[in-house]
Amino acid sequence: MDLPEMESMASAIGVSVAVLRFLLCFVATIPVGFLHRFVPGGPAARHLYAAATGAILSYLSFGFSSNLHFLVPMLLGYASMLLCRKHCGIITFFLAFGYLIGCHVYYMSGDAWKEGGIDATGALMVITLKIISCVINYNDGLLKEEDNLREAQKKNRLLNLPSLLEYVGYCLCCGSHFAGPVYELKDYLQWTERKGIWQRSDKGLSPSPYWPTFRALIQAGFCMGLYLYLVPYFPLSRFTDPVYQEYGFWKRLGYQYMSGFTARWKYYFIWSISEASVIISGLGFSGWTDAGPPKARWDRAKNVDVLGVELAKSSVQLPLVWNIQVSTWLRHYVYERLVQNGKKPGFFQLLATQTVSAVWHFYTDGSKPAKQLYSRTCSCFRTSLTPFSFSTTHASVSWC
Repeated sequence: MDLPEMESMASAIGVSVAVLRFLLCFVATIPVGFLHRFVPGGPAARHLYAAATGAILSYLSFGFSSNLHFLVPMLLGYASMLLCRKHCGIITFFLAFGYLIGCHVYYMSGDAWKEGGIDATGALMVITLKIISCVINYNDGLLKEEDNLREAQKKNRLLNLPSLLEYVGYCLCCGSHFAGPVYELKDYLQWTERKGIWQRSDKGLSPSPYWPTFRALIQAGFCMGLYLYLVPYFPLSRFTDPVYQEYGFWKRLGYQYMSGFTARWKYYFIWSISEASVIISGLGFSGWTDAGPPKARWDRAKNVDVLGVELAKSSVQLPLVWNIQVSTWLRHYVYERLVQNGKKPGFFQLLATQTVSAVWHFYTDGSKPAKQLYSRTCSCFRTSLTPFSFSTTHASVSWC
């Protein structure tokens, strides 16, 4: 598409050319994921396809520098696995987060998109979580099952070092790093190699992803349509207008509720698109139900339960239905790791989990999150935050 055509299209929908280019690449993850199902040549060819398409989509969205930014923590993580397996988990955790913070500070958490440009820090956030989980699971491969391992550790630990191609394919897989979800390397390998739940049974039982994908796309369309209908009436920008200061208490309270309600639908849109792209690739398959006849479950890519969020009775329920995969990551790789065997979690574990979440999001000016993927998609600021709690078996911690 020529630049004049993109400029006219961007002008028609009220975004910059850079944001339009990103949106097109983001939606393109759906056909890219679909084509992954038909890549010939076995697992190696699929790994190469996943890595190449992810890198190409990143280049088209953010420019050549984005892949360089992704490459730095990826190489640091892989080098730590090669050189110091015993301590690679903790080394990569601090190095990857340190580099992410540096990028946040350099890009000032959204100045580029605020001026009509784009940067890759949102995608880097997803890649950071993938890298850390991969390296920690490889670290766990040194432990024995009798060493009081938790179920998540037993399931996800890696006994052997993944090849560099497998590792890069996992990190960039078909553009899934744009908005997530975060998933485990072991699941990615089994999916690519058609093993585990992805192995065709003797009866030829293979779940079709088309209806779940269509359902996710319908949800995405509804969410974006409702957002575009409501946002002219309840824009977040009105909080800085003098007219808002003239509102009475009840009118302010009502406007705050409705503006937050309106803003959430753009998040639902983004997560629905990313869910569709992972489902249609087959990676979103998570097994069969126990009840007969068995039905396929497609919740591996599920990042939000819209009705669960909107009808939640308390903030304690929200982490189970909002940003689900990041909440799961925090539980497995921060909260549970800080609880010593035989002891109950306490304030330290809650505070550490909340701190890691805050550092990962990296707020500046108290209101603009570094994770600007959602905001840049709809070209508006996220100035009112919807708080929610991070639940575990023992306790909960509020985070955003």
